[in-house]
Amino acid sequence: MITVQNRILKSVLLGTCTIAAASASYAIISHKALEEKRQQEQELLISSKLAQYTKYQVPGQQIPKETISEDLEHTVKSGESLSSIFSDLNLSREDLHKIIHTNSAGKMFAEVLPGKNLVATVNSSGELEQLTYAKNPFETLIARRHNNGFDVEVLNKKVDYEIASASAVIHTSLFEDGTKAGLPEKLILKLADIFAWDIDFALNLREGDRFTVVYEKLFVDGEEFDIGEILSIEFTNHGKTYAAVRFDDNQGHTGYYTPEGNSLRKAFLQTPMDFAKISSHFDLHRRHPILNTIRAHKGVDYSAAIGTPVKSTADGRISFRGEKNGYGNVVEIDHGQKYSTLYAHLSGFKANLKRGSIIRQGDVIGYVGNTGLATGPHLHYEFRVNGEHINPLTAKLPRSMPMDSALLAKFKQQTQPLIAELKRAKSEAVIAQN
Repeated sequence: MITVQNRILKSVLLGTCTIAAASASYAIISHKALEEKRQQEQELLISSKLAQYTKYQVPGQQIPKETISEDLEHTVKSGESLSSIFSDLNLSREDLHKIIHTNSAGKMFAEVLPGKNLVATVNSSGELEQLTYAKNPFETLIARRHNNGFDVEVLNKKVDYEIASASAVIHTSLFEDGTKAGLPEKLILKLADIFAWDIDFALNLREGDRFTVVYEKLFVDGEEFDIGEILSIEFTNHGKTYAAVRFDDNQGHTGYYTPEGNSLRKAFLQTPMDFAKISSHFDLHRRHPILNTIRAHKGVDYSAAIGTPVKSTADGRISFRGEKNGYGNVVEIDHGQKYSTLYAHLSGFKANLKRGSIIRQGDVIGYVGNTGLATGPHLHYEFRVNGEHINPLTAKLPRSMPMDSALLAKFKQQTQPLIAELKRAKSEAVIAQN
């Protein structure tokens, strides 16, 4: 193959050199001397071109070893780290340390994900010259050897945004019907989070409920690669319509608000899990399924698979984390202002959480299990006011504070186009359904 490439290149270059030589003026030398000079020039030209376009050494010409490089491509597998990859590719751990500790971009190399490609460019001695990692379609990390260290940078491609919309009617579940409407799982989860304070998606969805959502699609180089944020949304549940629009306040905090400017964020979430089903209600006269005695059930049980994440329903501080009698593994959270919650029968706790840890609403605190006196995997959730157990499904939950007049004016100006887009999308959906 190399011989054929050389022969083709030599033929092309011979033709080029012959044409160039034909236009030169004749010197007063013999015909034989002229031909020998031409031959030498042609050989030098061909040799230099072969060295430029191939990695193979031309006989009689020395190519510096450091100019020869090789790309080692590696697809990251589940469980692999950058350290183990460097070991598999026989790369220097010292170089790995230098790259990761160069700057903030270098630290991003330590977060390689399964399925992504890593390319290590090495010289003839096996020394790393460049490391390239496509983090996502618009960010590529590159580490280039420089002197005794590395220059590490992030190359960014321009991300284009396009507004899209979708509508669906609930027949089976939010997840199934949302998927049928062409919505990705990530967007359905965002939708559930937005209305988590007002709609119990585990208990209160009804056939015929409907929603319309306006959201972003993200493109790089003309190719769609992900979804962005939900910009505005409307959900009709039990004949009552809830609407929300996205807004960034003066402190840069993003939230969802009604078109009138009232925050949808309540002090407490309606449920501590996504898409769970209630298996046992609050009942002060329930017969215990294991003890077979009348024993008050002072909370709500949510059935779910072992390992399902459990979220704190409000901001607070962990007051207890450990094992407690028939509750099994338990987390208790003090939310201040007379409120507290309990989460029981957990299979395990979120790492690094302990008594006194500060918790934010929606933070994962543990995982569904069947520890303690439990007939199967489920979460037992209790809601207390001044120490008294209250039914969390009927408790009146406090809302957050409204906007001031100046912020409200800014809100109206920025969200009016998003509300208009929502109305347009809803109208088109109604026309399509009819």
